[in-house]
Amino acid sequence: MPHAASEVATGTLFGIALNYKGLLESRLAEFNEPPYQKPPVKPVLFIKTPNTRNGDGQAVVAPAGERLQPGPALGVVIGKTASRVAEQDALTHVAGYVIVNDFSLPEESYYRPAVKAKCRDGFCALSDEVVELNDPHDLTLKLWVNGEVRQENTTANFVRSIPRLIAELSEFMTLHEGDVLITGTPEGRVDVQPGDEVIVEISGLGRLTNHIVAE
Repeated sequence: MPHAASEVATGTLFGIALNYKGLLESRLAEFNEPPYQKPPVKPVLFIKTPNTRNGDGQAVVAPAGERLQPGPALGVVIGKTASRVAEQDALTHVAGYVIVNDFSLPEESYYRPAVKAKCRDGFCALSDEVVELNDPHDLTLKLWVNGEVRQENTTANFVRSIPRLIAELSEFMTLHEGDVLITGTPEGRVDVQPGDEVIVEISGLGRLTNHIVAE
């Protein structure tokens, strides 16, 4: 049975960068240049701070003079404490899934996701219900802007599966009930403007709608 996200997904919001194969592949040349020399070998993690929380049907403020980009993503809600969890047991720690729109200003570096770009007020919208799914690795994500599909991808293109993410993260930090793992946004992010209607649709979960307003 679905649960209200406001009751279940109340913990820390952990974002994973570079978790779509197409996005990672598009940056490989950059990662092989100094100072990095190679692609990341562990998940690139960032935190969406509590002030970023937003909901379905709510406004998102476009900062004046900045480019604003939505980010369709699948959110994984932790259902029980996970510490040093084996990959094969990881899904037993999941309560369900939500739709996330991970808003951000354009990022200069995926190795150091900028707080200023990702942690503005209202920059992380979550859908209203936590839903159980049989297979979270075969979902279609679509980003609609004013009724037009601007991004489309599938969770089959994850670099790291959800069990692997939980295992790797819980290796060094405890995940608690209510925490949300934002499993990454696909390549091809687009700019949106005040007045735009932005919808993230994920098969099996429905739609999350936000409206962009001027600062």
